Amino acid sequence: MLRRYRPIKALGGGGFGKTYLAEDVEKFDEICVIKQFAPSIQGTAGLQVATRLFEQEARRLQQLGEHQQIPTLLAYFDQDQRLYLVQQYIEGQNLLDELEQQGTFNEQKIRELLLDLLNILKVVHQQKVIHRDIKPENIIRRRSDGKLVLIDFGASKQLTATATATPGTMIGSFGYVPMEQMQGGEAYPSSDLYSLGATCFHLLAGIAPWELWKTQAYGWVESWRQHLPQPVSQKLGRILDKLLQQDYERRYQSASEVLADLNRQPPAPPKVSTKVVSPPQPSPPQPSVPPTIPVPPTPALSVPAAIPTPQSVKPVPPSKHHKLKRKWVVSSAILLTILGGGWIYSEIQFHGNPISVLTFLFFPFKTTFIGHSNSVLSVAISPDGQTLASGSDDKTIKIWNLSTGQEIRTLTGHSNSVQSVAISPDGQTLASGSGENTKIWNLSTGQEIRTLSEYYGYSAAPVAISPDGQTLASGSDDKTIKIWNLSTGQKIRTLTGHSDSVGSVAISPDGQILASGSDDKTIKIWNLSTGQEIRTLTGHSDAVASVAISPDGQTLASGSDDKTIKIWNLSTGQEIGTLTGHSNSVQSVAISPDGQTLASGSRDKTIKIWNLFTGQKIGTLTEHYDSVQSVAISPDGQTLASGSYESTIKIWRLPK
Repeated sequence: MLRRYRPIKALGGGGFGKTYLAEDVEKFDEICVIKQFAPSIQGTAGLQVATRLFEQEARRLQQLGEHQQIPTLLAYFDQDQRLYLVQQYIEGQNLLDELEQQGTFNEQKIRELLLDLLNILKVVHQQKVIHRDIKPENIIRRRSDGKLVLIDFGASKQLTATATATPGTMIGSFGYVPMEQMQGGEAYPSSDLYSLGATCFHLLAGIAPWELWKTQAYGWVESWRQHLPQPVSQKLGRILDKLLQQDYERRYQSASEVLADLNRQPPAPPKVSTKVVSPPQPSPPQPSVPPTIPVPPTPALSVPAAIPTPQSVKPVPPSKHHKLKRKWVVSSAILLTILGGGWIYSEIQFHGNPISVLTFLFFPFKTTFIGHSNSVLSVAISPDGQTLASGSDDKTIKIWNLSTGQEIRTLTGHSNSVQSVAISPDGQTLASGSGENTKIWNLSTGQEIRTLSEYYGYSAAPVAISPDGQTLASGSDDKTIKIWNLSTGQKIRTLTGHSDSVGSVAISPDGQILASGSDDKTIKIWNLSTGQEIRTLTGHSDAVASVAISPDGQTLASGSDDKTIKIWNLSTGQEIGTLTGHSNSVQSVAISPDGQTLASGSRDKTIKIWNLFTGQKIGTLTEHYDSVQSVAISPDGQTLASGSYESTIKIWRLPK
């Protein structure tokens, strides 16, 4: 079956699945789209759910039939233990790209969008299907006729008499999903209508709802007008207000209701008589009463030149009392923020494939540590979660109270940048790597214990301590890794094999495996006890800047100057997937203690949070204004620390 389709180019995807533009050689090379779902690991519950949802997309497309504004399902089959979905190719541009190229939409374009999408949703909902992931990226303007086409039904659910999902699940894109999907996974026709309203706002304002949701949660729907570059009419404003109601029961309940309001004509102005009225005659004076002043004649009535329409009436600004009241009406999502976040069991999209995952909501940074006079290159958190160590270009190490942000002490002695710090499992010892040497410190007192000197270079000095606290591994510009007895400072052996600087090292939780990343674009896996090279991992197209091993010792993550993160099976060396999204080098990666979450820091000034199992990007932290050089997650998984070129350390609250 697969031989029938000739791929032209990849449209997206990674290690978990891919989408291709292809030609159907049996239909005169007709252009089509092929979605391939190719899981690297078989038999797990998560992938079983992913397979079910991938099949579901095919069923939904078939069920919706030949609607002119929904891609037609052409074929669905499995081959070589992979699933394939072939669908109609829609030549055009999605609305997010249109927004970026042409600027914000005016009211007329929004009206046209609503007419198109509401008529599509009317049919979709009649077929007992809810899309659940309406957003600008999933709406394509077809080039041939300018009509809008709704794509990506992988998130869709069959509509039942009540909710459409198991309680506790969430699907869709943050910022566009209504509260019932966010909190309990419920989805109704009105849920799609909320997402449509959020999409209209994004196109009118040029601001993604997610950006407002990060700081206001669902509070942004009360003040969406203040973000618009141009005001909208009262009529459209009322429609968007009702689409964006937090309570689904207060929204429009069907697409037909919205269409009725959208197409309803304003009431005709009252008829005014144009008949000339004769002036009344004055009454004759009565003998006993003084004559009255004659009444002036009534002028002829005429039609006013213009009667104000509802669109011309400016809305009355809310009172201060109203603003104060609104400020204190917080949704449960905002309450969740105040309490520090929480986990959400989710069904999401990764490279076009729906996956069930456990994700979390994360929140703005809690505090910033200021004290270094130059770039912060490395951070490490003690096993008890009380202490943070940071290494800097200012040649010092600072020890901080992680809870209060108070600087405890500064360690001096290095004559070059401190590029790496690591804390022993018992919390007693600190190792610091610098261009010229590695130093060992008493973490409690700040006293230098010893210096390990065998370096040839200044740009790489990673260090890692084994779980039993007995062994130290250190990388170097001289292309080697040195293994030391941490207690005595004696060098045990030197590992050779890399052809360029070794920029990162990590030791597995059982202390048996050492992973090293190098400027030679490879990762090497070593037997830590014997020094024997087990295998070399290739796949990155640029220097490997950071490596991290999951707590169960099964997974390796690597960040690279090629802007990607790769996920590997540590036992077999097989590449599981590639995470893309950073726009510059990935300098540091860290895995949470439960093995569910990956954090990555990049020269693009952001930290991205990922679901390690699915590769789904959960969110992006953007408070740094320069390159993020290092990230570390606390042992309880509740705190993320990040060090940056801007000389600061930021502390972020993660869910409990």
